[in-house]
Amino acid sequence: MRQFLTIATNAFMELVRQPVFLLLMTSSAVFEVFLATPYYFAFGDEPKLVKNSTLAVMLLAGLLGAVLSASASLAREIRSGTALAVLSKPIGRAQFLLAKYAGLAAALVVLTYVNMIPSLLASRMAFDAYGDTDVFALGFFILSIVIAYLIGGFSNFFLRRPFVSDTVFALVAMITIGFILISFFNKEGQPQDFAHGVDWRLLPASLLILFALWILAGLALACSTRFDIIPTLAICSALFLLGIMSDYLFGRQSDKWWGAILYTITPNWQLFWLADALDSGKDLFHWGYVAKAFGYVVCYVGAALACAVALFEERELS
Repeated sequence: MRQFLTIATNAFMELVRQPVFLLLMTSSAVFEVFLATPYYFAFGDEPKLVKNSTLAVMLLAGLLGAVLSASASLAREIRSGTALAVLSKPIGRAQFLLAKYAGLAAALVVLTYVNMIPSLLASRMAFDAYGDTDVFALGFFILSIVIAYLIGGFSNFFLRRPFVSDTVFALVAMITIGFILISFFNKEGQPQDFAHGVDWRLLPASLLILFALWILAGLALACSTRFDIIPTLAICSALFLLGIMSDYLFGRQSDKWWGAILYTITPNWQLFWLADALDSGKDLFHWGYVAKAFGYVVCYVGAALACAVALFEERELS
């Protein structure tokens, strides 16, 4: 267990030290908040449009993060010989691969969390044609990001610590603090009830997107045992598009044996997309559905990792 935790921790820290991880995290968070600033003139559906858009950004950013992180965590180590050096120790290939996935899943948790906070903030900032931009929240949020980068620069220059990883952790802390402080004030900067106007239903929606990203990470890790980053990205993108259309392509043919098989093995991303439920006007969301979705994730990730272990066992590393 100690070896597993060590490999998983090293994999997690290696991923958060990647400059592309910080760039993807920052750009997606800023873009989500930016989506709540322009005038859409959508006939009263501006909040709906903003929420759907932030969830879409969260999902696409996670797709890129899962593929890039899986390739950086495994494919590059196989190519550079690092994996062979680690496996020369008394460590099994299955243990090595599962520990890599644990580190990758933890990195996706950080990425999704940083994207979830701006999504909640954007739900409060969204306005219709008769409203105006929440300049107070926008400015405070940008200030939080700037402070996080200043903290990373300070630790790198004066303490000789890694800039990227320190900035990632500072970004997590500062965005959280910024959201809490913003929630105590309205658009005019006057005190209000905490988080007034925030759609908390985005919490289970973001959690379901994280579940989808864990499945994508398992598939990306399986592809990374054989392919480099570009083929892995192409395969995962194809599986993503195929999973979106699985109800249409295979669901209607599930009464046939081939349709049932294809419908079972194809990940159904529609199960993790709650935009329609958010638009239904219900104030409550049943967390039992999240529990059922987690069971689906456990089964599918287990199957994907089993395939990844089988492919990795026969991979020549020398």
